[in-house]
Amino acid sequence: MRIENDILGELDLPDDALYGIHSLRAKDNFALEYKTTNPRLIRAIVTVKKAAALTWAGIEKTVLNSEAGAKKFDAIAGACDALLAESEDSQAFKSAFITDALQGGAGTSTNMNVNEVIANLALRGLGEKEGSYRIIHPLDDVNRGQSTNDVYPTALRIAAILLLRDLSDSCAALQEALQKKENQYDGVKKLGRTELMDAVPVTLGAEFGAYAQAIARDRWRLYKVEERLRQVNMGGTAVGLPDSKDRERRALHQRYQFRIIEKLRELTGIGLALSEYPMDITQNNDVFVEVSGLLKALSVNLLKIAGDFRLMNSGPAGGIGELKLAPVQAGSTIMPGKVNPVIAEMTMQAAIKVQANDYGVCAAASRGEFELNAFLPLIADALLESLCLLDRTVFLFRTKCVETLSPNLERCKTNLESAPYFAAAYAPLIGYDTVSRIIAESSGCGADEILEKLKNFRGN
Repeated sequence: MRIENDILGELDLPDDALYGIHSLRAKDNFALEYKTTNPRLIRAIVTVKKAAALTWAGIEKTVLNSEAGAKKFDAIAGACDALLAESEDSQAFKSAFITDALQGGAGTSTNMNVNEVIANLALRGLGEKEGSYRIIHPLDDVNRGQSTNDVYPTALRIAAILLLRDLSDSCAALQEALQKKENQYDGVKKLGRTELMDAVPVTLGAEFGAYAQAIARDRWRLYKVEERLRQVNMGGTAVGLPDSKDRERRALHQRYQFRIIEKLRELTGIGLALSEYPMDITQNNDVFVEVSGLLKALSVNLLKIAGDFRLMNSGPAGGIGELKLAPVQAGSTIMPGKVNPVIAEMTMQAAIKVQANDYGVCAAASRGEFELNAFLPLIADALLESLCLLDRTVFLFRTKCVETLSPNLERCKTNLESAPYFAAAYAPLIGYDTVSRIIAESSGCGADEILEKLKNFRGN
């Protein structure tokens, strides 16, 4: 065991643990047993730390003329590379990052966890023992020039942008699949419905075309919102303002501030820019609310489309039965042969979960006070969960439901021919009230009989 100290005292840690005392206290304090911090956020924080280390290595060499300092930051960057190469599902990754997703302190515990893991990995790389912080310190070195209050929101923006790009691509594929069905079923006539009641004829292709248009809007909205996420506050430190009035230190910090943005652009492939007003980025989280709202809009469309499929698939004998969703598993433990629309139902549940997460994002974003929002961990957890969940949901909905469904042509024809949709055409000729009365008096009659009555009345 090794002993580490902080302002509260000392704790024993396993000799080979990559985390340190701050991480261990956080694990104990926030022992919700909910889930650990989203690995996408962890990777983004590590990327920020790598950018900082590379920036300081360059400054140490070219400005401070310190080869020893540069070597230290090169080791930190190397540790970041090792973490970024590690699978998020690996035991090594999971055992290193131990803080719960929901934590007090605006994400400080997660930032400290990453700092300690990187410091100890860098020490290993130099042949030193874990915990030898006199050589590489989690705060003085790994966190140099940074604060949780600029690292955490910057990393969240990076993680969100990368996931948004994936989700936008998934929506594009879903839109294309729906458009293929639009063209494929353009000639399939069926009964339209408003408020679940018989209406006028449509084509199945037109219905799929409308679904495709809705997803196209989602795709475009998700693509455009990235612009607001590219503004970051790196170098803003605690409250979005420089932390020193000393001219020399301030000049060094400004050099670091602009160089780290360049490094982040190189490492992420994202056109990040330093905000003109970093304090705004530090204290206000409305951009995350905007993104979450767009995810909610996508979830609404997915609920609508999946719900329609589920209704049109209903039956096979007693329902609408105009669509046949591909069977993927048995549907009952007591009714042999029953098959349920489970992919549509999974999609609807995922969409509802996203809407619940949106409430969490909105509530947490509105609870910030003055120069910081302490509830950013909830925003991060809910937003990233929704992004990951929607990306996977859209993929499964497309591949296991949309692309594999087929129309029931006979049922489409039967339902259409059984409904008196043609009555609407007679309203301008004999009057709305007259047509309504004829239909009401023809309860139980077939469509052909109702049509005959309308024609006869017109003849009078």
